[in-house]
Amino acid sequence: MSDDSKKNAEENQVEPKESEEETSEGDEENQDDAEIVGVEMPWSAEQEAESIPEGFEALGGPGFLLRTGEKPPSVLFAFPLRESTLFPDMTVPVLLEPEALKELMLQEEQQRNFVAFFSQKKPTDVHGPEDLHAVGVTARVLRVTSTADGLNALVVQVTHRCRIERFVLAQPHKMVVRVELLHDEVKDEDSVVIEALTRNLNQLLQEVASLSPNIAEEFVLLVQQLDSPSHIADFVALQFLQTIEERQPFLETLDLRKRLEMALTVLLKESEMLKLQNQLREEIHSQMEQRQREFLLREQLRLIRKELGDEVGEKELDAEKYESRIKKARMPEEAEERAQAELRRLSVLPPEAAEYNIIRTYLDWLCDLPWSRRSDARIDLRRARAVLNRDHHGLERVKERILEFLAVHKLKPDQKGAILCLSGPPGVGKTSLGRSIAEAMGRKFYRFSVGGMRDEAEIKGHRRTYVGAMPGKLLQALRRVDTRNPVIMIDEIDKMGKDWRGDPASAMLEVLDPSQNQSFLDHYLDVSFDLSEVMFVATANYRDMIPKPLLDRMEVIELSGYIPEEKVEIARKYLLPRQREAHGLEKNQLQITRKAFHLVVDRYTREAGVRELERQIASVCRKVATRVASQSSGEDAIRVRVQDTNVEQYLGAPRYLREESVQKKARPGRVRGLAWTPVGGESLIFEATQFKGTGKLELTGKLGEVMTESSRIALSFLKSHAEAFSIDLERLAKLDLHLHAPAGAVPKDGPSAGVAITTAFLSLLTNEPLPVPSDFAMTGEITLLGDVLPVGGIREKVVAATSIGIPHVILPEANRKDADEVPDYIRDKLTFHFVSHYNEVAELLFPQQWDVS
Repeated sequence: MSDDSKKNAEENQVEPKESEEETSEGDEENQDDAEIVGVEMPWSAEQEAESIPEGFEALGGPGFLLRTGEKPPSVLFAFPLRESTLFPDMTVPVLLEPEALKELMLQEEQQRNFVAFFSQKKPTDVHGPEDLHAVGVTARVLRVTSTADGLNALVVQVTHRCRIERFVLAQPHKMVVRVELLHDEVKDEDSVVIEALTRNLNQLLQEVASLSPNIAEEFVLLVQQLDSPSHIADFVALQFLQTIEERQPFLETLDLRKRLEMALTVLLKESEMLKLQNQLREEIHSQMEQRQREFLLREQLRLIRKELGDEVGEKELDAEKYESRIKKARMPEEAEERAQAELRRLSVLPPEAAEYNIIRTYLDWLCDLPWSRRSDARIDLRRARAVLNRDHHGLERVKERILEFLAVHKLKPDQKGAILCLSGPPGVGKTSLGRSIAEAMGRKFYRFSVGGMRDEAEIKGHRRTYVGAMPGKLLQALRRVDTRNPVIMIDEIDKMGKDWRGDPASAMLEVLDPSQNQSFLDHYLDVSFDLSEVMFVATANYRDMIPKPLLDRMEVIELSGYIPEEKVEIARKYLLPRQREAHGLEKNQLQITRKAFHLVVDRYTREAGVRELERQIASVCRKVATRVASQSSGEDAIRVRVQDTNVEQYLGAPRYLREESVQKKARPGRVRGLAWTPVGGESLIFEATQFKGTGKLELTGKLGEVMTESSRIALSFLKSHAEAFSIDLERLAKLDLHLHAPAGAVPKDGPSAGVAITTAFLSLLTNEPLPVPSDFAMTGEITLLGDVLPVGGIREKVVAATSIGIPHVILPEANRKDADEVPDYIRDKLTFHFVSHYNEVAELLFPQQWDVS
């Protein structure tokens, strides 16, 4: 076995002694020049000439030696190559282990003139033929040498590619194989392509030599001596591929065109890599030159100032500037001590130091924060009420609660009261309410959103050890408003995230706790800042999604949404004027009637707020603006009046068609309920039917778990009062009941459908339809014993009943107080029926049918 080496050593002769007599004087004189350079570079032409034994000649190019008319025998000694691959036309030394060399030298001269080399598949000991690649090379033994380390080496001239036909002998240190000599395969039609590939390779080799600063002059000389396409391809594989896995495919490829294409791919990759390396080297060199230039300019500036007698450097100017800013900021004692300490550090650092700018940035933050600057806030409740009424229509309860909050602050300015949280659907005016609060208090307003925030450093800042560190959102807000008592709105507080970087909701606890935020510690500043004078107003869409500890620190004000009449007034007073101005229209160019607004609200929007309504108004404004802009000079001025009769001309067909009423024909099992949704109230139809079966109950219409339980409770209540309601239980046991809520693609759930479901089952099982089905809508939950429980969303549900012309609404007795808060113009259209037990519902809907007292 053998191993290639790249160590240099002088050429020394070893046994047998006959080799000393065959060595010429010229060899002895050039022993110092015959360095073993491994398989990466062929020997020089002079060394090759000195190595040609008597009776041999050089044929076919550099290093190709063969006795005239002689070719390698078919049976040869085989030696494995552990970490290299040989190619034809190479003259190289190959290291051998003593045992392998001894076996070779024991053979007759004719048998040891030629040997074969095969690369190993893995760099481990060879245990058998399966460990060697099948394709290798044959080589002529020129001489035996040894290195300075005492290792033995054969100097060989590689002659041919070969393939193992079979192993004649396979023993440790002695392998004999029968080989087949391989030759390049060249097709006639490939001659032109081969010529083109050869020229490309020659050009690329010259280009690579010019791009790489590490390539020696000998490389260029060797490239110039390559005189055949096969030599060029093998040379590329030898020079630019490092492993056996990369080189072996070149050795095994006999198709010359394909081998040249493989070599071209290797050279193109090497050329691009060298170009990229040179580009990076130039960029780094340019940056170093720029820094050196800046340094020289600063030194020249310092010398000029010295000559002028004004030797005050950049560092001294910074020190004076920050000293003045620290005094002007009037910081607390803790912050001032930290600022002075950082200023002393700054004074001993050179301006070129990286930490110099880091300290400057830190001092800028300390000096810019409003440690003592306040807004001249004066609370005038009359003005505050006027501002709220000016900016918002309706929301009377919300306005009253805000005025109460402001009144307490007026009487006790240092009061550390609850923090407001405005909760409601999108588009109901939560953000604009925050602005109105700030205006009413005479304070500056700043808003930032925490929706999707997952890193607590966004709240409490990054530590200064991190690159690009900066304070959190709160101190950034205070720096922008430049006052320590603004109104800060924390938007989307119900949508904060949480992951491995921390929990922003937990960090927010310190901010919103009045007993803790007077000493808020930001990680970047690392000094306390008093947030107790900041008024925080949070907003959320879903109260249940706010973390409980955070919710405990806030007073939640619910904004349930606007009823249609309120939306119409908002559109008339606020949205239409704003959109007319945004589209460049005059007041007389576009008018929209009240009936048209009602139609747009009812048929083109379905939301709790007014954002979609404003988009519809903007759509009308765009069409009118297009007509105005297209008008030719001299034509009459365009004046558009949008009425309920021509709304579709501007907005197209209605998007939502509300059901006007239940079918006039009385049918058992059909009842109208009322439901609350995030976009307002909705009427909800329940239909029940029966058919032969085994007493099962089937529910459809995407009813949720709560409604499913309400259905079972309703049926159990009726069964337990079967005698009072004249229900035949024996007949019921042979029937299956099916309850369905139309619009089956819409999920439905909530604890407010019990009364309606019970009524549907009662009407079905007794075959008694509601006397006037279009007159009644109902809401309320029922217990197993028949008690009617209170529910939420009364205001929205009542408005939904009014919008479809329902005159009678059945409500739980416990919701009487909620009904009193419905606007008078809505109450005047309805008759409320308050019930505390389901028997009262049965007496109201089915009079004189049963005795349920």
